[in-house]
Amino acid sequence: MYLLEQILNGVCQGMIYALMAIGYSTIVGVTGLVTFAYGEVVMIGAFAAYYCFEFFGAHLVPALLAGFLMAGLGGVVIHKVCYEHFFDAPRHISLICTIGMSMLLKNLAQILFGSQVKGMPTFFGGRFISLGGIRISFLQLLIFGLVIGLSAALSIFLNRTRTGMTLRSVSQDKKAAALVGIDVERSTLTGNVLGCALGGVGGVLLGIYYGTIVPTMGGAVGMKAFSASVLGGLTDVAGAAIGGLLIGICENIGIMFMTTGLRDAIAFVFLILVLLVKPQGLFGRKGGIKL
Repeated sequence: MYLLEQILNGVCQGMIYALMAIGYSTIVGVTGLVTFAYGEVVMIGAFAAYYCFEFFGAHLVPALLAGFLMAGLGGVVIHKVCYEHFFDAPRHISLICTIGMSMLLKNLAQILFGSQVKGMPTFFGGRFISLGGIRISFLQLLIFGLVIGLSAALSIFLNRTRTGMTLRSVSQDKKAAALVGIDVERSTLTGNVLGCALGGVGGVLLGIYYGTIVPTMGGAVGMKAFSASVLGGLTDVAGAAIGGLLIGICENIGIMFMTTGLRDAIAFVFLILVLLVKPQGLFGRKGGIKL
């Protein structure tokens, strides 16, 4: 029974990782460039929700919207500074820029928000339902529903809307897209903003799930999102989601046998083992965003 509860906790945690990984894969798929400022975007989303709670009370919907919008705004800044002028430059140039942006955002957050841990409000008063002796909290149900809903909305957006199909075209071949009249710069901006906004929602969910946030949280969560995305093939949105779930489950099963201090190490050991067997990731392929 304890094992099943740990697996359930891992699935819930993995759903949050999955949402962040989906955002990361969307960014990489559309821009064609890896970012190391993504963790700080997640942190911005979490702090936007925190201050929304502070000023407007413990209302979840405004906090989720604040996290979505502020992280999306962070995506605009990152695109303008780190991507816009470097699409034709060697890839390591934009990569170095995102590393610098990550350091800048982390230090600005510590100056603006303080370096101490901040508490997030609790929701549903710890209420839960019991299924066959397994307790599922209302918060976990909320996370399941929200992540599944956002994933479905993203799938519909990318497959059924004109803007979404434009993003997929740009992700497959930027030069060909430009030749048929697509505004590639605008499309990459849209993809980056969308991916960052999803990461911001992931930051809100992570904050309320663990009950605390800190300005330095971006490093660890950014690497988790990157790892989950790599597991799924980097530009495979569905694969990234599965990668996030696997990392969450492995972490929670692993801490049954090891100290919680090794939680992050468990995730990265799992990543290394998978990549030794399949270097391209579990579902990796060439050709832009895949759903």
